[in-house]
Amino acid sequence: MRPWRHSLLALLAALALLAGVAAGVYWGGKAWLLERRASQSGQAELVEIAKGSSLAQAAKALADAGIVNNARLFQLAGRLTSEDGPILAGEYELSSAMNAARILRFLRSGRVKLHYVLIPEGYTLSQIAARLDESGIAEQAEVLRLAADPAFTAELGVGQPTLEGYMFPDTYRFPRHLGARAAMSAMVGRYNQAWQALVPAAKQQGWSRHKATTLASIIQREAGKDEEMPLISAVYRNRLKRGMRLQADPTVIYGLGEAFKGNLTRAHLESDTTYNTYTRTGLPPGPICSPGREALAAALRPAQVPYLYFVAKGDGSHQFSTTYAQHQKAVDAFQRHR
Repeated sequence: MRPWRHSLLALLAALALLAGVAAGVYWGGKAWLLERRASQSGQAELVEIAKGSSLAQAAKALADAGIVNNARLFQLAGRLTSEDGPILAGEYELSSAMNAARILRFLRSGRVKLHYVLIPEGYTLSQIAARLDESGIAEQAEVLRLAADPAFTAELGVGQPTLEGYMFPDTYRFPRHLGARAAMSAMVGRYNQAWQALVPAAKQQGWSRHKATTLASIIQREAGKDEEMPLISAVYRNRLKRGMRLQADPTVIYGLGEAFKGNLTRAHLESDTTYNTYTRTGLPPGPICSPGREALAAALRPAQVPYLYFVAKGDGSHQFSTTYAQHQKAVDAFQRHR
């Protein structure tokens, strides 16, 4: 073999050795960076990664919170694994005992902290908007704006002037700063799921979704106990069949809006709003709150009773009557002499 070939082979062998050493250093260094953790034990902390944060900004936020002890080394670990995806904004529950690899997986997969948000049955649209705002899920003003946006309501398949009654009351798990559009879409989606079970009954009775939801909202606000909902439904449906006015106090209160200060008067009952069922026949133009599953079911499955009246007993239950004379006696017993 010629001497220059010996030299070439020796050079190639040396380069291969150097490449192997470099690769070992690279992979060893990468593994070391990804396994780094600030401590061996630590409690979970909430860390906010702001929208639009770079890897460097996220690393600083983590260092400021004590989740990592060296922002630059964490940033280097992120760069070495940049092919796994970008850092996503949100509120994360992280611990200083987590290694860099796990933290990066959280940040890149968007495994944000979810918060329980309770929307009680009978809440109005305004109350729901306030609850989402105070929970940090969505801005109140944006919820109210979207709820009356024809394009958005049509997009959700509601087809009504507002989403009043169609944002289902339930317990939700939402991330902070989710935004009005996403939160409201989820809530209307939950309503649609509840409504599906009632579609056959509605079709059989010739009741539209809007009509049933409107009656359900009145039942929801009147009922103190779920077991009375079919009875209250029967009263209103019997009145509708006879052409009688519903005379439902909650509809009057809803129509008054902010003008109502907590004490329903005769003047209120005589006010002329589209929601005053003392002065107008039939159902109001739309729901007055978000009814729950039981109220929706009761609207289409009333009890088979002849009742036309009911009065509150003061303990959450009601006294039901068929005739006006019976009703007057019940009013005397449970209201006038109380």
